[in-house]
Amino acid sequence: MNRTDRLMGLVAHLQSKKYQTAGQLAEHFGMSERTVYRDLRSMNEIGVPVGFEAGRGYYIVGGYFLPPVSLTAEEANALALTEPLVLRFADKEVALHVGTALTKIKMALGGQQRDNLENLQSRTAHYIPEAFAHMMPSTNFLTIIQNSIVQKTILKIEYANAQDEVSSREVEPIGLTFYSLNWHLIGWCHLRNDYRDFRTSRIRRLSASLIPFRKTDHIELNEYLANLETRLRQEHS
Repeated sequence: MNRTDRLMGLVAHLQSKKYQTAGQLAEHFGMSERTVYRDLRSMNEIGVPVGFEAGRGYYIVGGYFLPPVSLTAEEANALALTEPLVLRFADKEVALHVGTALTKIKMALGGQQRDNLENLQSRTAHYIPEAFAHMMPSTNFLTIIQNSIVQKTILKIEYANAQDEVSSREVEPIGLTFYSLNWHLIGWCHLRNDYRDFRTSRIRRLSASLIPFRKTDHIELNEYLANLETRLRQEHS
């Protein structure tokens, strides 16, 4: 990666995070902390307002927006792979949002890049044999769940367990994860007073509420998944 691409990547990465330490930036971009500090100084010199907060890290000062930039060939190729995956593994609403986002990205590209991306899209598709179609995820709730995670509001769901017994739950979602060919909502269940893993294809009804989370000390999704991995290893050891 040349220096210009690296600086643009730093700006974009910092804009996508609240705070990043020099160590985190060095690990993400595969370079030394010394290079990170030099690049951060260069960003300030060209007018990118980089701030720093002790104990938290670096951030882009609010109000700054990165102007549209061209994609590398590899970035365009990666985008061409996303649409068929979303169409196969997400729901209709998410697929619509990805489609409009890709349209906006194309508008920022040069003519040749746009032609190349559209050519790759036309030659990239998802295919699932009919015999395996029943194994694919089925859900219509991903966008509502995402909004609830961001807004930290309670979801009300009717959920069918493996025996097809339906119960009503109030859930505080901490994240979404995909495994075993299904999307899973991870959240604090007020009925069970514990974290639970809800397969979204088993959610019969779901409605958003304006009720804020009652629990204030949720664990992170990655911590829950790490604990789950540990439990599974213990069960199979």
